[in-house]
Amino acid sequence: MPDAVVLMAYGSPERLADVPAYYADIRGGRPVAPENLEDLVDRYRRLGIEESSPLNAITEETRAALERELGLPVYTGMKHWTPRIADAAGAAREAGADRIVGLVLAPHYSALSIKGYRDQLERAADEVELDFVDSWHLEPGLVDLLADRVRGTDAHVVFTAHSLPARILDMGDPYKEQLLETSRAVADAAGVGDWSFSFQSESPTGEPWLGPDILDHLQALHDQGVEHVLVCPVGFVSDHLEIRWDLDVEAREKAAELGMRLERIDMPNADPAFVRTLAAIVRRELQ
Repeated sequence: MPDAVVLMAYGSPERLADVPAYYADIRGGRPVAPENLEDLVDRYRRLGIEESSPLNAITEETRAALERELGLPVYTGMKHWTPRIADAAGAAREAGADRIVGLVLAPHYSALSIKGYRDQLERAADEVELDFVDSWHLEPGLVDLLADRVRGTDAHVVFTAHSLPARILDMGDPYKEQLLETSRAVADAAGVGDWSFSFQSESPTGEPWLGPDILDHLQALHDQGVEHVLVCPVGFVSDHLEIRWDLDVEAREKAAELGMRLERIDMPNADPAFVRTLAAIVRRELQ
């Protein structure tokens, strides 16, 4: 086939023994603090991830479903694990593709995130035509899917996304504004007026990160009299560690400590409606 898709994701260690190598890859040669590695290993262990990654299985299910929906070959490329983005591009070229659509399983653009995927794919696909999707944060199918998950709730809706270093604001990076645009679009489509936004999953890098953090935000909501919260992680599309740990464990524990009820939406994962949304993005690029 002349056209192919490289579906990109952050990546996840396949088993507990892979965590040190995975974390070292994320750090990109920078020193790994033993206590940070130990904490990461403990989180995977407590979530029961010993011999197989549920996230990798979800990514493969999504890839296979998208391939069936499009009738085109779709290859998975991971930013920080295998198969690598370069491996996916190489497989597409070897299969005869002369045009590749690059699509990241993250809807919002930042120079500190999506640009890294693009750089890797451009280096690996320099011999073919490349159409790269920088962002799809207002894709109608995504907005509708998320709106369906929050519509009718009597809870205060908190939209969340992975935090990034605050210096991106000085760079004119569109990340935060795109997140707020998605949140507003979802709230409007669902008829939800009682909502707010916070970040999650800040990394211990020693520099300021975007806030407020979800744990601090829950405290603020509690102080305002909010008793019931529904979390909608608009910055994620799958059950990442940051969903299962940062929200399902840490945020739930904080809410319980405050006497609040906290729920979160089901993630898109490989939902057929989500796969159709991805397919619509690819088809538009190919046209």
